Amino acid sequence: MSRLFVFGLGYSASAIARRALQAGWQVAGTTRDAGKATELERDGIEVVRLGEGDGEALMKVAFAGSSHLIASAAPGEAGDPILLAYEPLIRQQRESLRWIGYLSSLSVYGDRRGAWVEESSAAAPSSGVGRRRLAAEEAWTALAAGLELPLAVFRLAGIYGPGRNMLRTLKAGAARRLIKPGQVFNRIHVEDIAGSVLAGMERPEQAGIFNVADREPAEQSEVVLEAARLLGLPPPPATPFESAQLTAKVQRFWSENRRVSAHRLAKDLGYKLRYPTYREGLAGLLSGER
Repeated sequence: MSRLFVFGLGYSASAIARRALQAGWQVAGTTRDAGKATELERDGIEVVRLGEGDGEALMKVAFAGSSHLIASAAPGEAGDPILLAYEPLIRQQRESLRWIGYLSSLSVYGDRRGAWVEESSAAAPSSGVGRRRLAAEEAWTALAAGLELPLAVFRLAGIYGPGRNMLRTLKAGAARRLIKPGQVFNRIHVEDIAGSVLAGMERPEQAGIFNVADREPAEQSEVVLEAARLLGLPPPPATPFESAQLTAKVQRFWSENRRVSAHRLAKDLGYKLRYPTYREGLAGLLSGER
């Protein structure tokens, strides 16, 4: 039986782990969140609680014999935290490993002033976050090449799903409808992340870069209006972007504008998006958020 090990069972990686478990895989992984560990263990996933007792030793035992590895951790100034801590351990598992997957970000493309990019487009990060992501991709690429293993790099769009979406934000009274003509964002439902990655795991010969985004980049205000319509709530008033008081982090997020094609998901992995636009995604989340 194939065995998946996930370094970093966060929001997206947990969805991947659950989807793999449902497909018949053995699944193990790490987290430092005790509450999340309890949830995942209840689902049948073997969880190693790092930072508790002999967590590091247990992690080495759980990782032994893994055929597939997924790395899901944001890189820091010093580099990718998984490689910094566990690269020697990963190298020791060369005999059992058959595939590596790395969860990256569309930030590696930088600002394209609304133009389209695809997997063959050159990376051109325009932020520190993007540059760190690209450096982490390159480090994982070098490791996989040295081990002669296929590597799939999944560049994820803005993630939404249960508990993390505009419906919930609107109901909480925290939504803003910012107007910046021509500015679009790319999105992806967490279930489509899980489906895309599982498709990559099942087709290891299809390695390389995969953009993971839905088919309709859209303005932020359009998503707010659709969420309000679904909930039957009045939308928040329109606020011109120039007059909005935003944190430096949010301003940096809005400084990049691009449209992303994810054609390799269908072409090379045979994966069909369950939620091809934010409309289907929000509608699917509606009952849960009510």
